[in-house]
Amino acid sequence: MTISDLAATIAARAGADPSESWTAKLLADPDKAAEKFGEEAVEAIIEAVKGDKARLTSEAADALYHLLVMCAARGVTLADIEAELAARSHRGGIAEKAARR
Repeated sequence: MTISDLAATIAARAGADPSESWTAKLLADPDKAAEKFGEEAVEAIIEAVKGDKARLTSEAADALYHLLVMCAARGVTLADIEAELAARSHRGGIAEKAARR
């Protein structure tokens, strides 16, 4: 599954019954979606610090899923994120970060 496939699956679950779909439940509660993303991000950080590649891979997948759900719950699509990344691609990271100030 690609990230695009995952985003499409999340979008498709938006109309599902929240009592039967974890994705639909999170999409219906943007604050909960944000909380879950935060939890998964912290878990990924812990595994990165431990240096456990397999666990980091698993937690990174969880974090990506929850990031996309959190964004979708607030109306931000993968296409929106990709457009933002494309807009930033013409300059290096240090210059891009400095331009945000």
